[in-house]
Amino acid sequence: MLTRNMPLKVKFICGFIYRHEEIYNRVKSLMQDYFGIIDYESKVIPFDFTTYYNEEMGEPLFRKFVAFKNLKESEVFPQIKIRCIEIEKESAIRGKRVVNIDPGYITLAKLVLFTTKDFYHRLHIEKGVYAEVTLKYVKGHFEYFEWTYPDYRSDIYQNIFLKIRSIYKNQLNYKEQDTFK
Repeated sequence: MLTRNMPLKVKFICGFIYRHEEIYNRVKSLMQDYFGIIDYESKVIPFDFTTYYNEEMGEPLFRKFVAFKNLKESEVFPQIKIRCIEIEKESAIRGKRVVNIDPGYITLAKLVLFTTKDFYHRLHIEKGVYAEVTLKYVKGHFEYFEWTYPDYRSDIYQNIFLKIRSIYKNQLNYKEQDTFK
């Protein structure tokens, strides 16, 4: 094929794992300063799917997801991941994180997460940042892969991502209609 299909802009999402609500609120405010208005915020979800973060962050831990209003080019996500790492470091106390920030995006077809850890199913994008398709959208729901984190397989998360996908779909429809005026 002699033409390229350029991707649509994507819906920027972020998952936060934290112990104290005031830290989450401070970090969320910083994220809005850098990335713009949030148009979706989930309820608090107990983060008890793994004990991976407990030694560093303490317990109990909680999770929230947000989505940002302004759609983004997918090419900017390595820089977003790097900025999220900087925010984690700036918020750390005595060298230990008090918040974990997981940036990613949703399209009509998938949910993609960004990480600094290489593995067989992740592609290096740039500057030590890897992308992983974590969920695929099929016939009205998200499906997971063998590598999908256990919490991302849960119905709670799935419902959150369906809501965010619906917001994204409405944004695309508005832009498509607006283009034809």
